[in-house]
Amino acid sequence: MMKKTRLNAVHKEAGARMVEFAGFEMPVEYKGIIEEHLAVRTRAGLFDVSHMGEIILEGPEALACVQYLTPNDAGRLAPGQVQYTALTTPAGTFVDDMLVYCLSVPDKYLLVVNAANTDKDFAWVKEKATPFKVQVVNRSDEHSQLALQGPLAQEILQPLTELDLGQMKSFTFAFGRVAGIDCLVSRTGYTGEDGFEIYTLAENPEVIWKAIIAEGTPKGLLPVGLGARDTLRLEAKLMLYGNDISDQTTVLEADLKWIVKFQKGDFLGKDVLEKQLQEGLKRKLVGFEVMDKGIARPHYPVFAGGRQVSEVCSGTFAPYLKKAIGLVYLPIEFTEIGTEFEIGIRDRKLKARVIPTPFYKREKK
Repeated sequence: MMKKTRLNAVHKEAGARMVEFAGFEMPVEYKGIIEEHLAVRTRAGLFDVSHMGEIILEGPEALACVQYLTPNDAGRLAPGQVQYTALTTPAGTFVDDMLVYCLSVPDKYLLVVNAANTDKDFAWVKEKATPFKVQVVNRSDEHSQLALQGPLAQEILQPLTELDLGQMKSFTFAFGRVAGIDCLVSRTGYTGEDGFEIYTLAENPEVIWKAIIAEGTPKGLLPVGLGARDTLRLEAKLMLYGNDISDQTTVLEADLKWIVKFQKGDFLGKDVLEKQLQEGLKRKLVGFEVMDKGIARPHYPVFAGGRQVSEVCSGTFAPYLKKAIGLVYLPIEFTEIGTEFEIGIRDRKLKARVIPTPFYKREKK
């Protein structure tokens, strides 16, 4: 039996095409992936992301535990701040990537993890937390999560909450009411746009969903499914576990050196990552565009220097950029901007080249 979010009936009422994803019945599209993608880039889109995992770490050594589990420095977080980071293995590879919410210092943190990894991540955190004075609780089934993304997100959400959204900076959060329901509202997202993620423990999150739809529809807001969520995150070069990062790829190879704070003290995989940094990377994740006609899909073979060197991690047609793009791990000698290589598509090879990332970056106001 597939799990269902508390918004399942709302999606079906709206005519969404439903699919199985990470054990949940989820909307993949409503009006169409391209239309929904462009709505988020130019106006606003509303997502149900209640399938995501929420794990609470609470206790006198919660901060110490988070510091050991992750390469980023959670010690920099004050209550109300959020940080992008990873759960690392002793090999410096990914158990998952995630957001850390500082609820109180140093004793309470919320870890928001990927839906497909929730049970695995919870078991990992619980095991690694054993030496610390901390409780680890999986509260994923109790939470509903909505994401309102796009340049009009603040304008749409503000009439529905007493929180002063204009004062809320990126990667911060606050507790307040949305459409009369208690929520945690954070200025975060997975699209490359400005926007908010709204968490609630309420049994009736459809009240929030319907209020945002009613407020936003006259401004061009659309409900958005997982299809456009994937194309949006790829344009913004936001990682997808299982495609771009895994337990076979290190944080440094994934071009995420900026989340590794070696000076903070010990963490899982630190020694391996230090050695890798010292010796130099042998491969790295890069962005590419397809120069010929065609779209590179995940797992298509990649050729450089006369041999197969890799396969495509993520690849699609980017609706806003109007070109085929993707991510791939290449041997370090082929990672310079402008380097050309080939991608095998059935019986032919398409030319591609390494380009700067993120592919899309919104203009800051």
